[in-house]
Amino acid sequence: MSQPIVFVARDLPFDAGHWQRLEEAIGSGRMLLVDTRDPAAVSAALEQAEIAILSGDLDDRHVAAPNLKWVHCDHAGLTKSARPEVFERGLVVTGSAGRSGPALAEHVLMFSLMLCSRYPDFYDAQKRHEWRRTPEMMDIRALYGRTIGILGMGHTGIALASRAKAFNMRVLGYRRRDLPPPPGVDRMYSADRKETIDEILEQADILALVLNLSDATYRMIGREQIARMKRSAIIVNLSRGGVIDQDALIEALKDGRLAGAGLDVTSPEPLPADHPLWDTPNVLITPHFTAALPDKVDRSVDVITENFRRYRAGEPMLNRMTKEDLWTRDA
Repeated sequence: MSQPIVFVARDLPFDAGHWQRLEEAIGSGRMLLVDTRDPAAVSAALEQAEIAILSGDLDDRHVAAPNLKWVHCDHAGLTKSARPEVFERGLVVTGSAGRSGPALAEHVLMFSLMLCSRYPDFYDAQKRHEWRRTPEMMDIRALYGRTIGILGMGHTGIALASRAKAFNMRVLGYRRRDLPPPPGVDRMYSADRKETIDEILEQADILALVLNLSDATYRMIGREQIARMKRSAIIVNLSRGGVIDQDALIEALKDGRLAGAGLDVTSPEPLPADHPLWDTPNVLITPHFTAALPDKVDRSVDVITENFRRYRAGEPMLNRMTKEDLWTRDA
């Protein structure tokens, strides 16, 4: 295969070493470094490019580009790129899922530890300079021996399973494919086997949502699903806000039908200041923002360069978007 011309967004968060690795993978003189704020420069580059490396999602310009075959979006969730016209056009789309998997897994456990230990109550007492042990505050639970249900067994789900097992938790997982369970998972359920998430809902003390948002997963946790859960259970969402029926979640928390929720994602984002979720009891919210990893950008470049090799070799590509990821609700 001849060396393709590659459109590369100038705003990618790379340092000199990363740019050097990318240029070595692309080939000398084949990289078009583009200021994506300049429409004319974008149009000119897309007339030539076979591949595009973007910091964000693709748009109509990429769908219409005459020679474009592969687009890489340098982030994890590809929901906004999973448009019907992208699949109709036959574009290969990949992302950088996995680059923050360990940090996201830690974020789930942070929420879980804080909610199970009722830490917000203790912190409020600390701010009031009160040494208090109320019956409510003492209703705390260790993670040891608890059951965590993980919906989505991609990079983050796998990282979470191993960390949960280090806490001596029982780990239940759910994913689309019928594959052997990864390390740390005690029981794996799959859509391929026509299994549902019902057993996980009924058994989980912590329900972790770490799967992609698509038409298939939109509001997969609603009133019916919450009704199956233990009143002592908590939900942690690091997926996208649309995976949960937020109104149903608020109702359940206010009525005491769930013990708590840790949310790094909401619908909409940013969450308006007057949204009732802010004042819903036993909710912890972070603004779609997790701790950084020291090698996060290295991990992104690893995915991109490996996919260049696979693209040239005609091999299956990492983190490729499929029709199962289709998202039409913004269309």
